Amino acid sequence: MSSLLFPLLILALLVPMFLGMRKQKKALAATSEMQDSLQVGDRVQTTAGLYATIASLDDDTVDLEIADGVITTWSRLVIRERVVETAETDEYDDDSISEIEESAADTEIRLTKES
Repeated sequence: MSSLLFPLLILALLVPMFLGMRKQKKALAATSEMQDSLQVGDRVQTTAGLYATIASLDDDTVDLEIADGVITTWSRLVIRERVVETAETDEYDDDSISEIEESAADTEIRLTKES
């Protein structure tokens, strides 16, 4: 019985390490694929947390526009992710606001009558 303990212990230590390496390799491949698929005009975030728009691409470098007319050159490896812009919420017009206020007033009146 004690002769099986050492091999089982080694196996118990090596399996999680192997699975962790596979997960890390998959994440690295996904990041590399994303960096290879970048295009001019994409909105990105760098590893430093900077949000910018890609102005031009070279083999190893990328020019990022961080403000209107402000372009900086970075290594392509610093791009962490492509940022997907969310749709802006529709603004309420005056009629919608009036309906919301009336609905709130009706609810308030019902609450005071029930009390």
